[in-house]
Amino acid sequence: MRRRGKKVLRFLLWVFTAFVLVLLIASILHATYFRQRYERIEPYGQLVEVFDGTMHLYSQGEGEKTIVLLPGMGVALPSADFGPLMRALGEKYTMVVVEYFGVGFSSTTERQRSSANYVQEIRAALAKGGFSGPYVLMGHSISSAYSELYASLHPEEVEAIISLDGTSTAFSAPMPAFVKAVLPIARVQQDLGLTSLLGPLVTNVDATVALGYTEQEVRDMLAFAGFSVNRTLLAQMGNTSESIEEVMRVPYPPQVPYLKLIASDTYEKPNPMLPITPIEYQMQHLERIGEHAQYKILDGTHFLYQTNVEKISQLTDLFLVSRL
Repeated sequence: MRRRGKKVLRFLLWVFTAFVLVLLIASILHATYFRQRYERIEPYGQLVEVFDGTMHLYSQGEGEKTIVLLPGMGVALPSADFGPLMRALGEKYTMVVVEYFGVGFSSTTERQRSSANYVQEIRAALAKGGFSGPYVLMGHSISSAYSELYASLHPEEVEAIISLDGTSTAFSAPMPAFVKAVLPIARVQQDLGLTSLLGPLVTNVDATVALGYTEQEVRDMLAFAGFSVNRTLLAQMGNTSESIEEVMRVPYPPQVPYLKLIASDTYEKPNPMLPITPIEYQMQHLERIGEHAQYKILDGTHFLYQTNVEKISQLTDLFLVSRL
């Protein structure tokens, strides 16, 4: 029994030592090799000074209408992530990706992560970048909420909103305290280099390229994913409920056309975080927008714009021709 116990103890000690060694190697690679790769990537577009930092804008196309792509929370490099959709829509429209503070090539900020501040920053960045409205705002996830507030506060600057599986502004619940408490763990995982190591292992590059991404975009997204968690992003995540409630208090302007593209996963699969069905979640949101709101369900996950480029392009054309 003693011999068996010693063998088990030695085995556990070996596993622990190997685990610590892997973490040590990963953290060293993260601070050297992966950081060098990350810092060598040049901005795709222009950096503009906005409030206390710089924001990155990337544009394609020279169409009469300007569509502003706004990223969902936690997307490491929106200017690459929106690549296939930008190229498709850029054949007819002027496309602009706005990378928020703490995202992509943009700097961090000390400004509060409120919906009103996001609206101010979007407006200021676009103006500094030489773009003028009225815009078609195409926001993914939480950016759909920011788009709504933009339209409510400045309806003359918003020609229409196309929501990409947008967050509902008809429902809000406080973020559980334990969720807020564990958010910083993502920063620890990042600093240990786990994200940088695991990203290439779980990414099918060929399948991603088949969706319309370039190999350079895939490499850049993987590099940025290992450095995407910062204090600005964590502040945005921690303030999600308050940001939604901020928009809920302001009525949506009925004169601004609205199209919501909903992912089938979001529409059909129950969400344990919601006390209502996913269909009720969506219908209540559309009811808040008003009778003029349109919606379409597309096959796929929350990141529906990655796998539905052609369909989104077609629906955008039809919507803008019929409503504007």
